Amino acid sequence: MAQKKNLSGIWIMVVAAILLEAISCVMYFTSRAAIKHEAEQLAKTELRKAELEIENHTIEMETAVKTLVMLSEKHIDYPDSIFSATRLAVRTLNDYTSMAVAFVPNYYRKQGRWFEACSSRITEDSVYTRQIGSAEHDYFQAEWYQNGFLRDSCWWSEPYLDDSGSKTWVVSCSHPVRDRKGEIVAVVCCDLSLDYLQKVSEYLQIYPKSHYSIHSHDGLAIVPTPDTIPGAKYQIYNEEIDATGWQISIIIPEDVIFADLNRMGLIIGILMIIGLAVLALMVWHSAITTRKMIDFAEKNQRIEGELEVAQTIQNAMLPKVFPPFTDRPDINLYGMVDPAKEIGGDLYDFYIRHGKLFFCVGDVSGKGVPAALVMAMTRSLFRSITAHEEAPDLIMRKMNRALVDQNAQNMFLTFFLGILDCETGRLDYCNAGHNAPVLIRREGTKMEHFEDLISNLPLGVETDFVFKAQHTQMAYDDVLFLYTDGLTEAEKSDHEQYGEERMYKALEADEARDLSPRELVAHMQHEVEQFVDGAPQSDDLTMLVVRYQKPSLFMRNDIQQIPTLAEWIEGLDLPTELSMPINLALEEAVSNVMLYAYPGQHGQVLIEFSKEKSIIFTITDSGIPFDPTQQREADTTLSLEERQIGGLGIHLVRQLMDEIYYRREDNKNVLTLIKHI
Repeated sequence: MAQKKNLSGIWIMVVAAILLEAISCVMYFTSRAAIKHEAEQLAKTELRKAELEIENHTIEMETAVKTLVMLSEKHIDYPDSIFSATRLAVRTLNDYTSMAVAFVPNYYRKQGRWFEACSSRITEDSVYTRQIGSAEHDYFQAEWYQNGFLRDSCWWSEPYLDDSGSKTWVVSCSHPVRDRKGEIVAVVCCDLSLDYLQKVSEYLQIYPKSHYSIHSHDGLAIVPTPDTIPGAKYQIYNEEIDATGWQISIIIPEDVIFADLNRMGLIIGILMIIGLAVLALMVWHSAITTRKMIDFAEKNQRIEGELEVAQTIQNAMLPKVFPPFTDRPDINLYGMVDPAKEIGGDLYDFYIRHGKLFFCVGDVSGKGVPAALVMAMTRSLFRSITAHEEAPDLIMRKMNRALVDQNAQNMFLTFFLGILDCETGRLDYCNAGHNAPVLIRREGTKMEHFEDLISNLPLGVETDFVFKAQHTQMAYDDVLFLYTDGLTEAEKSDHEQYGEERMYKALEADEARDLSPRELVAHMQHEVEQFVDGAPQSDDLTMLVVRYQKPSLFMRNDIQQIPTLAEWIEGLDLPTELSMPINLALEEAVSNVMLYAYPGQHGQVLIEFSKEKSIIFTITDSGIPFDPTQQREADTTLSLEERQIGGLGIHLVRQLMDEIYYRREDNKNVLTLIKHI
């Protein structure tokens, strides 16, 4: 009997050891896959940030190059004006760089064979301008100059050492300049220092000992890859910079990624040995108890792991920064999710693409980790599909098919999708079984309840369901209020629900008028909390408020405020080729107002924007009467010694804008600038 017990105990130990080893392996490889996936997502996110930083910088440089091309072609017969144009173009860029216009041999006979007008930013307020073409600096042999003749657009060079302009390693953006006959007579060049690209590493140091590199479209190392350890394994992630064709990469040692996991594996291994030793002593008396404890521990660990993963997904997916678009004065919004449990199935999301605000609110059926995963997948589908599609019904159809195909647990969600054209105020939307939003009209302070809203089926129910889209028109200061049923179905302890009628009254209340989106959400939260009177929350509560407001800018009579004008203009989503000239024209016009309308006085300047068939800016001030259009045209053909002081600012405005008008109205100066499109 004792032998049988011993054999039984040995078999229990063997089985227990095998089970523990199997569980540990499953946990290890599952955790390894999760950590690897997390590292990949983190690397891609950081690479995307770096790619956007570089791409925005290169687009800004290309815009400056095109502006310099335009100015050079306009003043092609006056070499002195070319110097002024390069200085003006350099001042439009925020970083330390050089811009040059290199002409074909002997174009200006008095200047000789080489003529390259170059301006470089030396300090924040200082620009150095000179002619650098010479036999020692024979730019005719430079790659950027020769390739500038190949195509009528911006071209990026391979890295090279610039010994005359920037005096450092650079890559250059070049563009041809044509004379009035359409022949190429010069090449504009703008340098991007490799020191700037080196700074991108600040975005990519996501792990200790991680490396990064940038290669040109021809494979040449712009930022070289550091030496790696022979025999070591690395994870490599890449991202292409669309504007230049470069490839940016991040290289992470695997032992760094899995350091915590390996350390935990060692600890678990030691604990397993100790546990088996203890099990050998207690197996005869506590086999059943030990088994229950192991099962209980595994269950708790699994639950905690699911909650942690779900919370991580939700925190990463939902927007957290408000206001989200500081460069968009016409859009103000705020959103929140208040889950009833540790994790929830509600979601909201939004972003702006090509001057349109894409936004959504959804409510997944069910609770727990499955609902959180469906929420994460829905948000990813929303981002990926709307990146290429702008028709709400087609977006819904594609999202629905993807969710049905991957809906192993037969879950569905209600979903509302909206696309607001920030320029026209047109709101296109499609609903998938979700609660009807509320449109609060500021004109007449009336509300629209979307009573004619087409419900459609929820997402994830029927593969080939045909969704129907609708549209309406929003005016400036209109507010769109979206929510999930956690608001209207909030219950008191006696199960009485908050309901739509109370919601409408709360939105129409006097204290709710003229509230910001954040304040309106706080107001509705307060109303619901007062109603439920401490009863436990039964469902997730989500609200999203979108306010469409008129783009305008108030500025103090202070020249130091001029940089805020460029930030405001950047948020107006103007055509790329017009953004820089308009910025220059407005800076000159507003500077004139500050200098002449308020001499030695305090005051405000109001800039208003509208866009129909033309781009129109209206500048209004309450200063002394001052009509800048009455200033005599500056004669740019005269030398600097012969010209009268002043007049160049309004001259530049006339050159950059198509029409300029002044009127005195209600004791105010009103200056109108028009650019045709």
